[in-house]
Amino acid sequence: MQLGLIGLGKMGGNMAERLRLGGHQVVGFDFNTDAVKRLTASGNVGVSALEDMVKRLEGRRAIWIMVPQGAPVDETIAKLEPLLNKGDILIDGGNSYYKDTMRRHKEVTEKGFEFVDVGTSGGVWGLKEGYSMMIGGSKEAVEYLRPIFETLAPGKDKGWGRVGPGGSGHFVKMVHNGIEYGICRLTPKALLCWRRKKSSI
Repeated sequence: MQLGLIGLGKMGGNMAERLRLGGHQVVGFDFNTDAVKRLTASGNVGVSALEDMVKRLEGRRAIWIMVPQGAPVDETIAKLEPLLNKGDILIDGGNSYYKDTMRRHKEVTEKGFEFVDVGTSGGVWGLKEGYSMMIGGSKEAVEYLRPIFETLAPGKDKGWGRVGPGGSGHFVKMVHNGIEYGICRLTPKALLCWRRKKSSI
């Protein structure tokens, strides 16, 4: 399966590599030209413009946005919408505030596109151990993206799931972060134990 990926930083780059190893093709864009070159060198496809990325995606397009929360997400969506066809899927895999996500879901779906929010956890362990994904959006769109989620997750049947409609994924991730930051206040021994458990989620 093809996936467009915007944002090829440490996490985005590792996600792209895990997908490639799982038999998918990532067409990726980043303002950092070195990140684009690394993606191409790995066997995926790096592009220098969003227009080029969209053109290289065949059939129903799915584009994962991995940029900082807030205005960058809105700006990226605004640039993509004129390039897309009805039914194409936008995925926000960052740490967006869930109320912003609910607004974006409403705005995007009213224009005929699909919007899926994915609270993504995994950090530096994600490439090897897989990512935990809390997903919000329509059942149809999530099911269409199943091959992507199954590959990114620790296993096909664990570490990911649809938790509700648009905004739900980021809401659950917000709760997850609150628990995570609390655990990080524990003793170093407890934190090490938590890290080992987290990598196997």
